[in-house]
Amino acid sequence: MPGPPVSIGCAVMLSPGAAGPPDMGMIVTVFPPVITANGLPLATTGSLCQMINSLSGIPYPMLIGPIASSGVTVSGRSLVRMGDLIPTPPGIMTILGPPAAPFINDQWPP
Repeated sequence: MPGPPVSIGCAVMLSPGAAGPPDMGMIVTVFPPVITANGLPLATTGSLCQMINSLSGIPYPMLIGPIASSGVTVSGRSLVRMGDLIPTPPGIMTILGPPAAPFINDQWPP
């Protein structure tokens, strides 16, 4: 889904979560090499999210899955955009926002 890129602090949702119901979390680390917008590193596939299990409240790490923007890549890793639905085992990760640079709109399909 085309949209603006996201960065550290962006809210994400994994559905189904580790225990069934959707788990919420946020992007906490973008691994190098990175591109920046507004001084923020833009998230790519392989970025680390801190998720919270919706039933137990236990935090766990999750890497963003392998498929996002097909047109913008950094060292072979796709740019992650607000509104993307990314296959991330065990489910689908929805990128909620806020965007790092709302003035940029990546129009490439997933």
